Amino acid sequence: MVALSDSGLGKSGLGSKGTAVVTTPTDTQILITREFAAPRRSVFRVLTEPELIKKWWSGGFGEVVIAEVDLRVGGRWRYVMTADGHEVGFHGEYREVVPGERFVCTEIYEGVPGGSAPALCSYDLIEEDGRTTLRLLTEMASKEDRDALLASGMEAGAQAGYDILEELAISLPE
Repeated sequence: MVALSDSGLGKSGLGSKGTAVVTTPTDTQILITREFAAPRRSVFRVLTEPELIKKWWSGGFGEVVIAEVDLRVGGRWRYVMTADGHEVGFHGEYREVVPGERFVCTEIYEGVPGGSAPALCSYDLIEEDGRTTLRLLTEMASKEDRDALLASGMEAGAQAGYDILEELAISLPE
């Protein structure tokens, strides 16, 4: 799957609105690649600081009411949003943290009766000329889990959330 749309302008040059590219490298993986018109340290902050997460993670489709982050190996995270009278929650544990550059965590959707198999999410940030590329590789337990996630509307949510994330990262003081 590939999703591209118009671009906006940011202080670091051309913005990247709606340009996350979603691919499926294997039967159990989803790779999202997205460039942001902001430095890596700013994008990392918006991805990992609770007060900033609350501003972008819902993609404008609801309100993030919980954003808990214990950003260390073995630390846990949890995000909960409300949308249309429903509560949607995810949580996980950090497996690897390289401050400002990379983190790896598990992710579990709390809405599956009886629980769901955790996904493993690897976030890599690469900066070049003041712009940052995010490579988010999500490894699911099965092809069925991967396909269910793709069918859930996650791409539209990711596009909207990443547009807001970029605006926040651009607005942070350098």
